[in-house]
Amino acid sequence: MSDVLPPRADAAECWTRREIFQQPQTLRDTQRLLSDQAAAIERFISPLLARPNVRIVLTGAGTSAFVGQCLAPWLARETGRRVDAVATTDIVSAPDLYCERDTPTLLVSFGRSGNSPESVAAVDIANTRIARVHHLVITCNAEGALARNAGADSYVVTLPDAVNDRAFAMTSSFSSMMFAALSILSGIGKLDARVAAIADAVGGILADGEAQMAALAAQRFARVVYLGSGLFEGLAREAALKLLELTDGGIVTFFDTPMGFRHGPKTVVNKDTLIVVFVSNDPYTARYDRDLIAELRRDRVAGAIVTIAAHAQADDTLAIRHLDKVDDADLLFPYIVPAQLFALHASLALGMTPDTPNLAGTVNRVVRGVRIHPLKA
Repeated sequence: MSDVLPPRADAAECWTRREIFQQPQTLRDTQRLLSDQAAAIERFISPLLARPNVRIVLTGAGTSAFVGQCLAPWLARETGRRVDAVATTDIVSAPDLYCERDTPTLLVSFGRSGNSPESVAAVDIANTRIARVHHLVITCNAEGALARNAGADSYVVTLPDAVNDRAFAMTSSFSSMMFAALSILSGIGKLDARVAAIADAVGGILADGEAQMAALAAQRFARVVYLGSGLFEGLAREAALKLLELTDGGIVTFFDTPMGFRHGPKTVVNKDTLIVVFVSNDPYTARYDRDLIAELRRDRVAGAIVTIAAHAQADDTLAIRHLDKVDDADLLFPYIVPAQLFALHASLALGMTPDTPNLAGTVNRVVRGVRIHPLKA
């Protein structure tokens, strides 16, 4: 990529950038916290996962919901249990579609503040509509309602205070909650040996990628598309939301899978469109990712195409260091970093304040204006 520019000096003064850059450390701190609680967590989790008919529901709102969307397919395969990602907004608005009364359920609730009305209501609804339900709460705020209201059939993991992101958009809170769930549900000890490589890869992409993302942002694309297969479909959704949030809707964003993109959504592409593809480490899946990348390059319609890969090829834009042999779950953490950096610098390029991009006050750090309606008996 040509004309690489240094990041704007004022970027370093905002919480958003600090919280993006603290992720190598906060991932290590999260695993350390979980290791300290490993015995207690195992006492809570192991009997639940031992039930062959247990249903694990990963829930949250907005970015917290996308944590579950990233992890559900991988955790289902690894645990051999049914794992569903269902947003709290869906549970609250249509509880009879998502609550199964007679299915033993572990509801895993993600919340940065733990105060979103839907998060609290989803727990209450689950307790009312599911006969046997246990709760794992993963939150960044010990004083939030999710943590304070936890009952006897609950375990609360409160992450380090640093990941209770002060900025408007969730960055280190997203990665740390996702890491905590991955660690707990796949076996805490398994990530002890992996956290250093993951954190180092995040640090490497922070060092390698910021100038490139700032240069891309300076090109002022009107549309940005994020594409990912498997686990990375959820990550593409989070990446699209991050850019939408930090530019206050000033850039049109879209997400899809590489295979699904051809089926109509590809019409969004024009000369003002940036396309970002997260390439899978699975050799079979990666063939489909790279088929679409090659097709987009042949089309010569998009303004720019960025590829992010660990098993990198010469024409990839950003290569993740030393993770070419790992499962895609480990790549979730370094892969989201370029999208966070691009959103930050796109916000700055539009003259916005990333920590408070929505000047109208109609969108807030903790959602407002939600009315929870009483359930019918």
